[in-house]
Amino acid sequence: MNYPVILLILGMALVTYIPRALPAVFIDRLKPSPKVGKFLRLIPYTAMAALIFPGVLFVDAERPEIGIFGGAAAGILAWLKCPVIICVIAAIAVDMVLYLVF
Repeated sequence: MNYPVILLILGMALVTYIPRALPAVFIDRLKPSPKVGKFLRLIPYTAMAALIFPGVLFVDAERPEIGIFGGAAAGILAWLKCPVIICVIAAIAVDMVLYLVF
């Protein structure tokens, strides 16, 4: 058994766990201002935009409108404050339908 490797893995696990666990422990004690609360509520939509936008432009070089329609569907649903997973699934569904129809 190679103990230095096991210690290294355990150390890396601990170092990765601490930054993830600390916010969960202390989040109840923090009362963010309304501006910070609004900022935190908008993070999922911002992340969705950052993940989907590059794909919108490069879905298909010959038919870029397919990606644009999928991105528009996701954008509209995000504007209506749908859950992020619904926006992603809708964009995929629109792209899939357009690929099958055209």
